[in-house]
Amino acid sequence: MTLETIEIKAFVPSKDFELSKRFYTDLGFTVASSFDGVAYLKAGECSFLLQDFYDPTLAENFMMHLLVADVDAWWRQVKEGELAARYGVRAAPPEDRPWRMRDFTLTDPSGVLWRIGQNIEPPHS
Repeated sequence: MTLETIEIKAFVPSKDFELSKRFYTDLGFTVASSFDGVAYLKAGECSFLLQDFYDPTLAENFMMHLLVADVDAWWRQVKEGELAARYGVRAAPPEDRPWRMRDFTLTDPSGVLWRIGQNIEPPHS
């Protein structure tokens, strides 16, 4: 017996549902649908569900990881869109990590931490 899977989505909390939808749209996601306090957000083949639900303990301990083809292009979207200043969020520039990933961190308006990164090749010896 094979347990076939199709996809998995996280329900991301939001303190201000409309503000969070604008933030994610400015970040590069598309709101594919929004109904009854749940918005379906997509970027390429990746998606998540934004919920009109907020618990500070949950939001401030919630983390999402988005693997992308070009992390520097996503960082430019954050910088050129002035997301940190416009939404009062934290953003730290991309760094090469020892686990062979180049990524940056970004918090959303509810305190959810995002790590957006791409895989990098190990240094040649």
